Amino acid sequence: MSGSETDKYGDVALGLKQRICRRDFLNASLLASGGALLSSLTPLQLLAQQGDVWGGYTGENDYRDANGNTEEVMRQGHTIRDGVYDKVPADTVDTGEIYDSVVVGGGISGLSAALFFKNQERSDRTCLILENHPIFGGEARRNEFIVDGHLLNGPQGSNLLGPPIIGSAIDQFFDAIGFDWRSFQYQAWQGPSPEMHLSRTSYQGFFYMAPNFGFYFGGKAGKPGTWINDPWGKNLEGTPFSPQMRAELLNWRRGADKDEQKPFRYEGDEGSRYLDSMTREEYLIKHEGLSRETIRTFFAPIMAQGNGLGHDAISAFAPYAYGPGGGDGPESLLSWPGGNAGMARHIVKTLVPKSIEGPPTLEGVSRGRVNFQSLDQPENSVRIRLRSTVVRVEHEREPEKSNFVWVTYSQGGKTYRLKARSVVMASGAWITKHVVRDLTPDYHEALDQFYRSACIVANVGFGHWTEVRKNGVFATDDKTIGPDSPTVLTLYAPFFYPGLPTPDQGTKGRMELFSTPFVDYERRIRQQFSEMFSGSGFDARRDIAGIVLNRWGHAFVNPQPGFFFGRNGKLAPREVIRSKPFGRIAFANTDASGAMDHVNATGEAHRAVYQLWGMIS
Repeated sequence: MSGSETDKYGDVALGLKQRICRRDFLNASLLASGGALLSSLTPLQLLAQQGDVWGGYTGENDYRDANGNTEEVMRQGHTIRDGVYDKVPADTVDTGEIYDSVVVGGGISGLSAALFFKNQERSDRTCLILENHPIFGGEARRNEFIVDGHLLNGPQGSNLLGPPIIGSAIDQFFDAIGFDWRSFQYQAWQGPSPEMHLSRTSYQGFFYMAPNFGFYFGGKAGKPGTWINDPWGKNLEGTPFSPQMRAELLNWRRGADKDEQKPFRYEGDEGSRYLDSMTREEYLIKHEGLSRETIRTFFAPIMAQGNGLGHDAISAFAPYAYGPGGGDGPESLLSWPGGNAGMARHIVKTLVPKSIEGPPTLEGVSRGRVNFQSLDQPENSVRIRLRSTVVRVEHEREPEKSNFVWVTYSQGGKTYRLKARSVVMASGAWITKHVVRDLTPDYHEALDQFYRSACIVANVGFGHWTEVRKNGVFATDDKTIGPDSPTVLTLYAPFFYPGLPTPDQGTKGRMELFSTPFVDYERRIRQQFSEMFSGSGFDARRDIAGIVLNRWGHAFVNPQPGFFFGRNGKLAPREVIRSKPFGRIAFANTDASGAMDHVNATGEAHRAVYQLWGMIS
């Protein structure tokens, strides 16, 4: 074969063929990055067809083996769904352990549940967290890179953090974990060129776009793409939007700076129920005068980055379900360089003081290495057991009469079993309904209405928005930032398909996620960056230091109309699992709130723990 045939995609020029350790690139841009029709094939069959789907560079240090849902975690989850553990395996080992509480899931919600449990009056109570990944945090994990001797971080998922309302529950929670959010300080500009406006987060610039921000419109039919800098300042002139769409967007933009009044007085009143009776798209068409074309072209990707799917599928109440914050708009947002992995680390440091090397300060917790050996020690009142996938949870007898719950988990190819006086299911609803074996039909029906969609957390490429941001100086030894600084670009690329039913959009996205090899995503990223930036001197072979792909098969909960307050006289799905425990099992996770943020994660954990506390006190 000729050279042109063996390199038909131009991979050599893009840098895909280089046999190098990407972390050794100097003066490079760090790219920390997070596909198929509906099919009868299972994800495992898709993997078998594609070979090494996950693949690729996974980063450095403590998080290097846990980028997104790892292939091991994905495979184990599908064995549960496919009935492999419908019976307790005959060779299951009884550990003989009995815990006052077992928390299933080590994300923000699960870690918070353990903290609330620990902070009760009885210091002799014991708690075990079972987490299926190689490190705690759930979607609040980070990717770590070393470029030119500097350590840089990028978030794998959870990345929304605002200053709390002083005295609120989340403010008190931050105090309890020693998180001093008031001391956030960010990198200063490094000349000699004039200072550029840089955000503190990966997405706030979209709302308050400084003149140095722009929109890029890809080329079509052989025509090159187009950059439109300062598009709002130019009243969208030069964009390919239709005159009607421009008028609608400019009208929206003029009202964006105004204080938005909620179209209801309190959650659960007539106004909020009216919102929950329709999709966000239906509401905007009826009450805001936006066309379906404008909504699906411009606004849908924005909503999908927070709710997984677009306005056509999500309840009109969904934007109001996020936890309250005390900041003053996007410019007041805070951000760890590695996203809310910083919060997870603060909680773990509080639960197990030896878990992270160094002092319990913002810098110490952010930069210290994890002491994995300390997490699961008998002397800990709260133990954290990693790489442990819970496959069965069930009461030892009828739920209302039972004194214990059996918890069965898989670790290292073996199955283990232990007892708990209470269980907090801080895992997602998509797996909870398969794991809790003695659920009654009403719980099953409710959990079946918790739809989830897929996402890749990517720093470049196939997505809607990305931006260079200033980093917190407590997390890096580079206290300044400028044009020559290595940086991490983070981008969220949800999978959504307007017009399809909500569950079908989630299924289609997961199939695309599973069936696309890493090299295809890498090529797409490099091609798009070359198209966008080569005119400014960008060279993919030289300037891309590393690409880490974070695949999340069930990244977002998708609250459909009726999710929050019910429909047709039926109780809302979230209220079925929130109203009371199922025997000795309570349900946490942000699924139950319908909006995925740290405020709701800690709030649901608090509710679940206090629902169970009376059973073991």
